[in-house]
Amino acid sequence: MTRSSGKVTIALDVMGGDNAPHSVLQGANLSLKNCDNVSFLLFGNEKKIMPILSGLPDLQDVSQVFHTDNFIASDEKPSVALRRGRDSSMRLAIDSVKDGKADAIVSAGNTGALMAMSKLVLRPIPGIDRPAIASIFPTRKGRCVLLDLGANVDCNSENLVQFALMGDAFAKVLLNIPSPTIGLLNVGSEDNKGSEIVKSAAEELRDGSYAINFYGYVEGDDIAEGTVDIVVTDGFTGNVALKSAEGTAKLCVDTIKKSLRNSLLAMIGGLLIKKAMKNAFKILDPRMHNGAMFLGLNGISVKSHGGTDSIGFANAIRVAYELAANDINQKIKDELSLSADIDTSAFSEEVEV
Repeated sequence: MTRSSGKVTIALDVMGGDNAPHSVLQGANLSLKNCDNVSFLLFGNEKKIMPILSGLPDLQDVSQVFHTDNFIASDEKPSVALRRGRDSSMRLAIDSVKDGKADAIVSAGNTGALMAMSKLVLRPIPGIDRPAIASIFPTRKGRCVLLDLGANVDCNSENLVQFALMGDAFAKVLLNIPSPTIGLLNVGSEDNKGSEIVKSAAEELRDGSYAINFYGYVEGDDIAEGTVDIVVTDGFTGNVALKSAEGTAKLCVDTIKKSLRNSLLAMIGGLLIKKAMKNAFKILDPRMHNGAMFLGLNGISVKSHGGTDSIGFANAIRVAYELAANDINQKIKDELSLSADIDTSAFSEEVEV
């Protein structure tokens, strides 16, 4: 891998996302400020890429363009994308990670297609049935890991247990927490609350078979409170929680800004606290926390929010860069081998890709 030479190479699905290719290329250019010794493989329509890239000389110097006319539409079904998207910008970017030409892939494109293609091409880590989308969430006490954020709408108890183990490794590496606390998202903290799936997962996590710090059940307000370091749930609930939190953050920011413009006195007060408010808004800005990893794959695949701008995409690239620079997948495998009786010596059964 390019990582061995000290350089991190990131493959970009330039045609993925609502604002592609502009937000992708401009985001990559912005990321150069925070990512040292990085290079990019750009997959997409060369006729659309080059006019933008030619105006970004610093990015052009560290990039290679790989032309393809095809891309995955935002509303395309994953099954269709798998059949017809072999030469799409998304698939070619993922292939470059599998082939060792890139250390990570970042896409703002179709989530379902990216998940399906990443799982098929990169394959899950042995012992992991379903990869999960994991990301960092701001809290009153700092940050926490939240998963799954939408990869798996329906989960069984074993899936939730695996999410907890992966989240444990993820937090240890990315948040540098030696013994992170893990909570299962539930409708109450009492033992008799919740579905049978959640109860069964909690029972398994409590029985002492795993070297983890299981807190127990947490509720929705515990996420922002920072009650635990890792919040585990199914993809349906996790995605709803994430989007609700993002919407609430935007509402708070917009309401404060509107209030500060209501009167002359409010505007004067706003000037006095301008710096403090700017810092607060930055914490609440979803773009600052953009970039979620498909956790549990033999390769780094990072999903950017489809509607983000260049700032948000730059943050998604930063996440991929840090994960690759820290060899996150090997560390996750190491943590999993310590946490559970999982054989990490062999890969999953070969599949036709």
